[in-house]
Amino acid sequence: MDEDERTPHPLAALRIARGFTRVEFAEAVHVAAGRRELRSGVDKARVRKWEVNGVRPDAVSQTYIAEVLGIPADDVDPAVWPAWLPHVDRGVVPLGYANTVPALREALHTVDRRTLLSAIPGSALVVLAGSWAVSDPAALAAGPPRLGAAVGEDIVALLEDTSARLNALATEQRQHIAPLYDAHLAHVTDLIDEQRYSPPLGVRLHKLAASLSQTVAWIRFDHGQHGAASRYWIAGLHNAHAGDDRDMGAALLSDLAYQASWRDDPTTAAGILTKALSRTTHPAASSLLHLRLARAQAALGERRATLHSLHTAERLLAAADAGDIPAWCSWMSPADLAVDSGRCLLDLGDTTQAHRLIAEGQALLPASRDKTRGIFLAYRAQGRLSQREPEAAAADALEAFRLAEQIGAPRCLQLVRDLAPVFAAYQTAEGVPELLHAVA
Repeated sequence: MDEDERTPHPLAALRIARGFTRVEFAEAVHVAAGRRELRSGVDKARVRKWEVNGVRPDAVSQTYIAEVLGIPADDVDPAVWPAWLPHVDRGVVPLGYANTVPALREALHTVDRRTLLSAIPGSALVVLAGSWAVSDPAALAAGPPRLGAAVGEDIVALLEDTSARLNALATEQRQHIAPLYDAHLAHVTDLIDEQRYSPPLGVRLHKLAASLSQTVAWIRFDHGQHGAASRYWIAGLHNAHAGDDRDMGAALLSDLAYQASWRDDPTTAAGILTKALSRTTHPAASSLLHLRLARAQAALGERRATLHSLHTAERLLAAADAGDIPAWCSWMSPADLAVDSGRCLLDLGDTTQAHRLIAEGQALLPASRDKTRGIFLAYRAQGRLSQREPEAAAADALEAFRLAEQIGAPRCLQLVRDLAPVFAAYQTAEGVPELLHAVA
C-alpha cells in the first residue's frame, strides 16, 4: 500500500466514509453530470489520481464531487481544493444536515469484514458527542418539495407503523427477519435523499431513520459486528439531530457508550455519557444514561462517583411519568436498575450487596425479556465465581447459555464463553463439565 493511501487524502476519507469504492464513486459522478444532461469522463483511474497523485479536479468536476458527497454547492471553492472538503475524524462523519443521508449510506454500505468487526476509535466518538452537545439541530430545508410525486402523510404513517411493528417483535423473532430491517431503513433513506416531502414530514422521516438505525445497530452489536453497529448508531445520531430529538440523540450516544463499556473501554464510555447527559431532558432517559455512566465509573474504580450516579439513576426513574417515556427506553425498569447496580458493586468488590441486588432484579424482570434475562444470569454466574461458588455459577451460566441459543442471542453466548477459563479450574464441581462441554 502506498504511503499516500495509508494517510488518506480528504477526498478518499470522505469517499470511504460514505461507503463508495472508486468505481462506485466514478459512477456517481457520471450520474451527477447526467442530471445536467452532460457527460463526465471520470473513471476509477481518475479518482485515484485525485486521491493519490495530487491531481486537482476541474471546477465542474468539483461541483459533481460535492453533490455525490452531500456537500452544499455553496461550500465548493475550486481555488482551495481540497480544503473545502469537510474533515472526517477517523471514520466519523461530522454532524450537519447535509451529512444525514451520507451517514446512513455509510452504515448501509458497510460490508468489509474488518470494518464490521473494528469499532471506531473512542477519541473520535467523544469528539462527536461533544459536537452534538454544543450544536443546535440544523434546520430542515424549507420550501416546496422537489419536482415529482411528493411523499404524503399516508406513506409516512405506513412507514412509521411498519417500523413500530418490527420493533415490537421479540428478540427470538427478530433473528429470522434481520434483512427486513435493513431494507426498511434503506427505503426510508432513499425517501429522505429525494426530498419530495414537506418539512414536517421530513422531520418524521428523520426521526424514523434514527429509530430504525438504532434497532439495526443493536442487531449488528448482538452479532459482534462492532464497526457496523457504531456506524448505524452514528447515522441515527445524525438523523435524530436533524429531527430535533434531543433524547433520541442522547440514546444513540448512550448506546455507543454501552458498546465501549462492553469492549472494556470505560474511559470512552464515561466521556461520551458525560456529554450526552448535558442535553438529555426526560427523567427516564437521564436515569438510563446515569446507570450506564455508573457502570463505566465502577469499571474505573471510582466508588464515590459510581454511588452518586446510581443514586441519581434511581431518583430519576422514580420521578419519570410512565405515560410519556420515550419508546427507546420504555423497557427501563427497577429490574434493570437493581441488576446493573449489582454489577457495579461487583466491580467495586461489594459482593454480598451485589448478589442481593442481582437476585432482586432477576425476580422483577418480566418473562418477555429473555435476552436481558440471559445477560443477567451471566452476570450472576460471574459474581458467584468471584465468591468461589462454582456449582451455583455453573447452573446460572448453563441456563443463560441455553436461553441464548434458543432465542439467537450471540452476545449472551459470548458472555458465558468468556467465563469458561475460570470454570476450567473447577472441573470436578457439579455442573461444570456439562457447561464446559456446551460452550466448547
